[in-house]
Amino acid sequence: MLSLKIVLLVAVLVGCEAFPDGAPIEACIREIPNRPNHPNTEPRSLASFKHSFTASDAYYAPGSRIQVFIEGPAFKGFFIQARDVQRKDWIGHFEESDDIVSYPECSSVTHGNPRPKSRVVLTWVAPLDRSGTVTFTGTLLESYGSYWSDLIANVVPVVGHRLG
Repeated sequence: MLSLKIVLLVAVLVGCEAFPDGAPIEACIREIPNRPNHPNTEPRSLASFKHSFTASDAYYAPGSRIQVFIEGPAFKGFFIQARDVQRKDWIGHFEESDDIVSYPECSSVTHGNPRPKSRVVLTWVAPLDRSGTVTFTGTLLESYGSYWSDLIANVVPVVGHRLG
């Protein structure tokens, strides 16, 4: 009986700290995109979202770069995906860094550590073979059981600065 209690305690502790190094690649192909696989949890209302989720542009040319910003009260993680507006397919890739994990095979990016963040700047790179319109969607995690899903980045051009 004692060993069963220890196993349950370990399972609970591991579950509370699941994915401290970002969402797994399986998040790309979930039945409900951009939703964490956190049992017995539901996303918070978008009306309660107090962060800023913006992109510097929505239009891309071959090889151009668009910055995506997440800012606001401290949060632990995120999972962001880029999709072509017309084709609805994954497109381009995000640049990776020490604190950012990129999944180019599904045009996604996630946090690389569990430390609290209040500002993240991501750089998305368009494919070399086409141009069009991109949208950035995702999930922001305040904690394991507190998150917002189905977020769509607002486009706020960066005045006087063009990455492409």
